[in-house]
Amino acid sequence: MKILYGIQGTGNGHITRARVMASAFNQMGVDVDYVFSGRAQQDYFDMGEFSHYRSFRGLSFATQHGQVSRYRTVKNVRLCKLLHDIKQLDVSGYDFVFNDFEPVTAWAAKKQGVPVIGMSHQAAFLSPKVPMFGNAMLRRSLIKYYAPADIYLGVHWQPFADNIIPPFIADHPHDNPVSVDNKILVYLPFEDLTSIIDYLKDFPDKEFYCYHPNAQNGSNLNIHLRAPSRTGFLNDLANTSGVIANAGFELSSEALKLGKKLLLKPLSGQFEQDANAQTLRAMNAAHVMNYLNPFALDEWLNSEAIKQINFPSDPGPLVNWLTGKQWQSTEKLHHSLWDSVS
Repeated sequence: MKILYGIQGTGNGHITRARVMASAFNQMGVDVDYVFSGRAQQDYFDMGEFSHYRSFRGLSFATQHGQVSRYRTVKNVRLCKLLHDIKQLDVSGYDFVFNDFEPVTAWAAKKQGVPVIGMSHQAAFLSPKVPMFGNAMLRRSLIKYYAPADIYLGVHWQPFADNIIPPFIADHPHDNPVSVDNKILVYLPFEDLTSIIDYLKDFPDKEFYCYHPNAQNGSNLNIHLRAPSRTGFLNDLANTSGVIANAGFELSSEALKLGKKLLLKPLSGQFEQDANAQTLRAMNAAHVMNYLNPFALDEWLNSEAIKQINFPSDPGPLVNWLTGKQWQSTEKLHHSLWDSVS
């Protein structure tokens, strides 16, 4: 059996999930090739798990000043390039395509008659039982059109429907890490770095470790800037007392599994992040702000820690489900994974 795994490369959440899946595929001896799209080739980092991966331009949104810029998003679309890549990508040698909201592999497979199993957080919103705000019908249509699949598996924090599974979060390399009370991890990649620094400098009694695509390693008093590094990020996540972030799914999931309290500033104009933030607030698992609000930060810093959620670390049952090709039946997989979550 040979699988093509298409992964959305915008942000790091989809890649984080793919790392866990890649480890399971390797351990179980499944032959998998990897395709990424959504960012420039030189912007990928720490990609050792995905040997000989390919990347395409694909489709992605553009941001400006902490919000989605529709003008820049449309301007950056290279439709001819996208159609060319879809046409040129030969997927005929694969048993099926496993797809995490990646358009090139999804459309290539659709056109060539190869089955597509779509697993993503976005796919969860196809269920009317999942909270979503605004024009739900239009957004569900866009999700299906962006990366079409024959079978959809959604990933979410609650078992809203039989085709929704919990996130797989790798066991942390540090056993029982001790939280440092005044250490805060900051990951706001869509905000201006200077705005973040200005926001944090009024809280000198806290040590902020700020990862950002435009940062270089260095410290300015209590603000410690860090260039993107998966290893460094995990080390700081292990002993931080809380996380300030946009409302991306994977980082929020990692924080929940480690019991780290969350202050979320959803990316304006991105419905998924707004829905994530509202869902976590309803679960009493996060504080939410709509802009870099110092009063919200002060309130959150004085709030209590949250309880851990033991999301599964082993996607072995999912891999068995995939390779067994019993794709029309998701109920057993759903229950087996959620039964272990508390």
